[in-house]
Amino acid sequence: MSAVDQLFVNLRKQGRKALMPFITAGDPDIETTAAILRAVGPAGADLCEVGVPYSDPIADGPVIQASYQRALDKKFKLGQIFDMGQQIAGDIQTPLVTMVSYAIIYRVGLAKYVDQAKAAGYAGAIVPDLLVEEAAELSKICKAADFSLIQLVTPTTPRARQVAIANSSSGFLYYVSVTGITGERTALPDDLVDNVGWLREQTELPICIGFGISGPETAAKLAPVADGLIVGSAIVKRMAAAPDQASAVTAVANFVKELRTAIDN
Repeated sequence: MSAVDQLFVNLRKQGRKALMPFITAGDPDIETTAAILRAVGPAGADLCEVGVPYSDPIADGPVIQASYQRALDKKFKLGQIFDMGQQIAGDIQTPLVTMVSYAIIYRVGLAKYVDQAKAAGYAGAIVPDLLVEEAAELSKICKAADFSLIQLVTPTTPRARQVAIANSSSGFLYYVSVTGITGERTALPDDLVDNVGWLREQTELPICIGFGISGPETAAKLAPVADGLIVGSAIVKRMAAAPDQASAVTAVANFVKELRTAIDN
């Protein structure tokens, strides 16, 4: 059982929903990334997604795409994520997972990436561009290592394919709430509840919703539907607007507190 699995076991016993902030690694620098990861757990986050900057956007909206580019412009390297994970492991209680392109995992080597990530304190990886037809080997490696392989289901994914994705995933399923790219939205699809309800009948995995969650109001609407909520662009935008590290940490922590209150109420 990975730390992600254990988290959802605990949350279900408590009747709570997971709040999962997304943070781009290395934007504006890796020290700020570490400081925010230390702060969001006490503010109410249950799990944190650490985005691995990549030059080719994978459904990334303008806010996250720009954050990736800023990190790459500063010569971000994958090893920085692993070094940071080891450095903060004793300071945080929330599990960490990477959001990473399969191209990066493939280049490093599937087993090597999982070994390095786990040794650095990461409990899993979200791999948004992994085709289910090519997922078997990585899924096997991750299961053997108790390392969660989290994959995405979208509103346009055929239902038979949704089941196949669920069967090769572990930890939780990432349900993309809207068709399109990441970003804040004021309205979400009318059929979202029905689609998630159908998927819940096909798998025992927790289902967590991401894309389009702009703030406490949206989070409150989705909390009854999901096992967890993923918030990315709204957090990255606040980080980008902050003039310094202390301001960024405060802004993100306060926003996470607002989301936590909305979800719990």
